[in-house]
Amino acid sequence: MEKSGRVLIPVAIRRQLGLKEGESDLLLHFDEQPVRITTRAQAVARIQAAAAKYAKPGESWSEELIADRRREVEAERV
Repeated sequence: MEKSGRVLIPVAIRRQLGLKEGESDLLLHFDEQPVRITTRAQAVARIQAAAAKYAKPGESWSEELIADRRREVEAERV
């Protein structure tokens, strides 16, 4: 670790983690041992894969959320 607090990740570890040189949008997970480092894209992909097992064919959670919000707005107008 440098005096500035910047941490250098060796190239072999970056390759193993799928990180690209200069990538700055990293997430550190301290809830596990050892500490896990991922990119935001990797975290989103992991969450999407975990949620996919609960989705039904043809179901769109984002469309349901938008519809719910529209109903709430409409209810507030009354």
